[in-house]
Amino acid sequence: MRITPTLLSLSIIGAALLAGQASAHGLWTEQRRGNIEVVYGHGPEDNAFKAQKVSGAWGYDPAGKSIPVTVERLDDHARLKPIKPVAVMAVALDNGMWTRNTDKKWINEGRSKVPGGTESIHTFKYSLAIYEHEAKLPALDKLKMVIVPQVDPLEVGPGKPLPVQVLIDGKPAAGIKLFGDYRSEPDKVSAETDAEGRATVVVRNEGLNIIAAEVTLPVKDNADIEARGLFTSLTFVGAEHHD
Repeated sequence: MRITPTLLSLSIIGAALLAGQASAHGLWTEQRRGNIEVVYGHGPEDNAFKAQKVSGAWGYDPAGKSIPVTVERLDDHARLKPIKPVAVMAVALDNGMWTRNTDKKWINEGRSKVPGGTESIHTFKYSLAIYEHEAKLPALDKLKMVIVPQVDPLEVGPGKPLPVQVLIDGKPAAGIKLFGDYRSEPDKVSAETDAEGRATVVVRNEGLNIIAAEVTLPVKDNADIEARGLFTSLTFVGAEHHD
């Protein structure tokens, strides 16, 4: 599961935008009633969202071969429907452009369409889920920010360290804070990536683990946005359950 592209040098703008409503939510997937559901929320929150914002979903078998996935767009969320069981699932959500108006409210439009607009950002959410032991990870270039496990996370076990690497635009990203239990403690930092984008996060749960990270990057010479906001999660079950 090791990927070693060249180092990314980040210029990360302040946390003010991250604290805004435009980038306060994360993305992950859960298996519910035999379905793979896309979840959009913050910590224990599970919020309704426009399913049209899911911009892509990609499934893979244990060997890393692609499995076609249909996105079922429901009234308040999306469901992923691969044509057969998958070992790995990736999903992306384009949350659009957001601008803070003169009333300090976030509007889902670019700055050019918001009179007097100040801060502006285009946010994207990504998630990688691993379901099967020894699954081979494919190229993950469709995920512009991704947490890549360096060993099989299903083999680690609760309370033990999981080495990961964070990639942004395919390159290792330094100084990225990782939230080791995003559902239960979405604001508690568990680790921070080193110069090679690597960090170690302790597996917290026997059930679903959601390890997350986010960043805001500056965008130059754009009339609509001054920043790009990225969120990503890695999900897996910490211990096998036997009936």
